[in-house]
Amino acid sequence: MIDVDLIFRIAAVGILVAVLNALLTRAGRDDQALMTTIAGLIVVLVIVVQEIYNLFELIRRLFGF
Repeated sequence: MIDVDLIFRIAAVGILVAVLNALLTRAGRDDQALMTTIAGLIVVLVIVVQEIYNLFELIRRLFGF
C-alpha cells in the first residue's frame, strides 16, 4: 500500500518546481529554470529510489534472505 505522505511529498516538489520554473522563465532566466526542473526531477527520483529500496528490504526480510 502506498503511503499517502509519499504522494504529498512528490506533489509538493512538483508544485514548487512548477512555480519556480514559471518565475524564472518570466524573469528571462531560462537556463536557471531548466536547472531547477532538473533538480526537482532528481529529488523526486531519489525519493522513489528510497521507496523501492524499502520495498526490496521488506521482501528480503519477508523471505528471510
